[in-house]
Amino acid sequence: MTGRPTPEVPGPGQESVWDYPRPPRVERSSEEVVVTLGGALVARTTSALRVLETSHPPTYYLPRPAFAPGSLRTAGGGSYCEWKGAATYLDVIGGDVVASRAGWFYPVPTAPYAAIVEHVALYPGLMDECTVDGEVVTAQPGGFYGGWVTSRVVGPFKGGPGTEGW
Repeated sequence: MTGRPTPEVPGPGQESVWDYPRPPRVERSSEEVVVTLGGALVARTTSALRVLETSHPPTYYLPRPAFAPGSLRTAGGGSYCEWKGAATYLDVIGGDVVASRAGWFYPVPTAPYAAIVEHVALYPGLMDECTVDGEVVTAQPGGFYGGWVTSRVVGPFKGGPGTEGW
């Protein structure tokens, strides 16, 4: 598919990812975010940040103190976001499971994204479970983006086959 797809119409209490801005916006969230891996609690917080970008479900950034001790380990490699800057990857450890390069953070984000310093984003599809206010999250389609899909957001979402030109 090329060009902008037809956005789904949001119902009561829902958001359309096609109403999110570009460049992305950072907003505070008081929702309870819980992450488990290897049968263990990896993180819990009511102080996450949501990064909202056109065509993407929200990416949740959790404050470092929300993570269980020993659950994050520096991993090799990195990537670059045109908006936020250079990212560093992390392995996420829960129980006896190591999810390689399953998290990332921006040690020195660009000025408009300074709020995400000391916050970590996770690929929800690489965890046992991620919940937002008790609702189990589905991972954004594709393997590159880290959006969290809940019943609160409607798409279509970038990331799956044929969405590269969005």
